[in-house]
Amino acid sequence: MRVLLFTGKGGVGKTTAAAATAMLAARRGLKALVVSTDTAHSLADALAAPASGEPEPVEAAPGLYLQQVDTQKSLERHWGELRDYAGRVLGELGLDEITSEELTVLPGAEEVIALLELREQARSGGWDVLVVDCAPTAETLRLLALPEALDWHVNRLLPLGRRLLGVVSPVIRRVARVSAPEGEVISAGERLHRGLLEVRELLTGEDASVRLVLTPEAVVVAEARRTFTSLSLYGYRVDGVIANRVFPADGADEWRRTWAQAQARQLDVVHESFAPLPVRIAPYLPAEPVGPVALARLGEELYGGDDPFARPRIAPPMRMTADELALALPLADRDDVDLARKGYDLIITAGSYRRVITLPAALSRRKIASAALRGGVLRVRFEAGGAR
Repeated sequence: MRVLLFTGKGGVGKTTAAAATAMLAARRGLKALVVSTDTAHSLADALAAPASGEPEPVEAAPGLYLQQVDTQKSLERHWGELRDYAGRVLGELGLDEITSEELTVLPGAEEVIALLELREQARSGGWDVLVVDCAPTAETLRLLALPEALDWHVNRLLPLGRRLLGVVSPVIRRVARVSAPEGEVISAGERLHRGLLEVRELLTGEDASVRLVLTPEAVVVAEARRTFTSLSLYGYRVDGVIANRVFPADGADEWRRTWAQAQARQLDVVHESFAPLPVRIAPYLPAEPVGPVALARLGEELYGGDDPFARPRIAPPMRMTADELALALPLADRDDVDLARKGYDLIITAGSYRRVITLPAALSRRKIASAALRGGVLRVRFEAGGAR
């Protein structure tokens, strides 16, 4: 199953690009599901189709299905025990039932649940293409970093938590006068943890890639460049760029000609920055592309005769050998990259984003011999043998 994620700065048209790509998949005889992880769902509006919490066929587009995740139903299915426990504790603290219900729908829960729904759909094996309309870039980066960050914490805390549970539960009940988490609550947390790791495996696998959507404006292009670096930092492949709302250069009045010239300069920056990735152009259309027919035309305009659903020919951003860890950080500024070591972990910072990489046993016992960022790749070499 091919997995395509679309992200970009808010307002650049990522939902339209995702919907047009999904529509093209259906037109080419593939069974496609398009899902939104953006809490401000607009996919149904773009497709002019009714929204549903389960995959539903889109009329006038045989083979295309749309899903906008029902947070409440998915919350019950995936981690009802955690929500029930939190609600019970809040009730014991004197909060009424309605307040408890509201407080246990945690910030970010909708995005996490959407990720778990992606896993469920991937498990079903019923799709040729899974298209994901992601939230704007900052939210998407936090979301895509979540599974690995949670794994780091859980691997250190959950085993200890299980050991301490039997000891501290009576104390919690007696001193704090609230219920301590039972074994099934801890198990629910472990299931959530495993589910998110499976999501990460799906989205960083050989059949998954990210497409950056932008408009050719200086501020938007600058953010897209930083997003490219950050996605690579977290191990996600980017296989293309879509430049949206591009003014035609010919037959324009003075106002549009000025815009076209400014956009042309930014498109030069885009081609230079993201080479050798393909940069696909979506023209500024005379009307908003809403509905299957308009989206199908846009999909054909974007991709022409190319196959946008072929497996990406992009190497994974991180590679390890017996002596070296190499991590692609395209467009990263050397002054914005920092490397630190803490025990078995490498802590890599690029700009405002940070990734903690737990080293395998073969490297964790060895000292770092050198580290350098050259040609957009951070290479960390380890001494042969010896303690760290």
